[in-house]
Amino acid sequence: MKYISTRSKIAPVNSAEAILQGLAPDGGLFVPESIPKMKLEEIGELVEKSYTQRAGIILQKFLTDYTADELFECAELAYNWFDNQKKVPMSILVQDPQHPKFPIGVAELWHGPTYAFKDLALQILPRLMTYALKKTGETKEILILVATSGDTGKAALAGFADVPQTKIMVFYPNGGVSKIQRLQMVTQTGGNVNVMAVNGNFDDAQNGVKKIFNDEKIREQLAASNIKLSSANSINWGRLAPQIVYYFSSYAEFIKAKQLNLGDQVNVIVPTGNFGNILAAYYAKRMGLPIKRLICASNVNNVLTEFFRTGIYNRNREFHKTISPSMDILISSNLERLLYHEAGHTDQVKRFMTQLNTTGKYKIDPPLKKKLDKIFYADFATEEETSHMIKEMFTHFKYIVDPHTAVALKVLSNYRRDTRDMTTCIVAGTASPFKFTGAVLNALGENVDGLDDFKQLDQLGLITNRKVPRNLEKLNGAEILHADVCEKDEMLNEVLKFVTK
Repeated sequence: MKYISTRSKIAPVNSAEAILQGLAPDGGLFVPESIPKMKLEEIGELVEKSYTQRAGIILQKFLTDYTADELFECAELAYNWFDNQKKVPMSILVQDPQHPKFPIGVAELWHGPTYAFKDLALQILPRLMTYALKKTGETKEILILVATSGDTGKAALAGFADVPQTKIMVFYPNGGVSKIQRLQMVTQTGGNVNVMAVNGNFDDAQNGVKKIFNDEKIREQLAASNIKLSSANSINWGRLAPQIVYYFSSYAEFIKAKQLNLGDQVNVIVPTGNFGNILAAYYAKRMGLPIKRLICASNVNNVLTEFFRTGIYNRNREFHKTISPSMDILISSNLERLLYHEAGHTDQVKRFMTQLNTTGKYKIDPPLKKKLDKIFYADFATEEETSHMIKEMFTHFKYIVDPHTAVALKVLSNYRRDTRDMTTCIVAGTASPFKFTGAVLNALGENVDGLDDFKQLDQLGLITNRKVPRNLEKLNGAEILHADVCEKDEMLNEVLKFVTK
């Protein structure tokens, strides 16, 4: 399997080189030359496999320059310290007791060390990258640059801390992440890590990182210091490919629970910001997983809802800070990969991305929109609707969800109301509710005035009868190691200071 760019006809590279580079030299994203297929009987064989085994099988389809043993080893090392034996357990809820044939399965993607779905990719990426260094004979030190809207930062820091031949620097929007998310990042230990707040929003941080990647002079300057840039954001194929696994795994778990028969269709609902998580579901569908519809759920930063409804992507709008901060994004980078696969050639994608950079918007043509309409449904949830859904899920099911998963559940409710499509659903449960205690407690009608972050953790555990995750409890009193803040136009200088320490 070779990888090519979404923007031009560059020479194909193997997966190890694509993982090391992160971003293609022309500024595009690496995509597979073709999408591998999974036969229905192969999907059926996953039912009796462990999550680690499922990961090895799916990744072999894409990372063909890795051996099966190497991929299974990477998966074992990545997932052996998750707090649930299944790694991605399914909570199966029957929304309407009168119609038990239409259940909702919440795929709990947050049982890793940082309690967010990003762990499922960012615990295995450092292992894949370590093998990639050996396979390519790369001797330079790899500098991982990350822009985060909250969860990617900590998951990447935890994955890459003290990994040989790497450094990692994470930028996050100052005041734009939850308090727990910030504490997780700024207390991170490791001799090769750095964390920096940026005065701006996530898009400012992401644009700053992209600017560094796309500047040939900067790359040459770093190369002269024996440093090669790479990324742990979902623009890196090595980060995206592992996310495909959990959609196959969740389908297998539904069959195992006797809620589906092999071949039955499901809908998949994903709370969406940078478009990587739902894009992984798109790849699963293209591979043969019986997905009927992909449902893209946004918060009030609903640029994607407008795009799928109108065919116009327009980031020129008011930016909102919400209780689902990991979705507070107006530039969804991974949408570029979808456009490439469905538009069919690089010239069109390059034109769209140029228009986005110069005018802040672009419009796809009617034939392309018609193709996307068959695959996607999109809607958004307001802040009030999100809070109401958190309360409703706890009231009816005694099941507690974080605000991002609540957005997905609300949009699912809208979809079923609008379409009368009661197909069995897989909902991507993206984070532990304990990472967003203030928002969850407020939604449940609890008064949090005067309660610090750790008293809020205890309060949420008490009223929901859930154990507070130990890694979050350990943040109480942890030393702040990364308190620096920079302006968005100072990011490059901060990177250069970090690598020359």
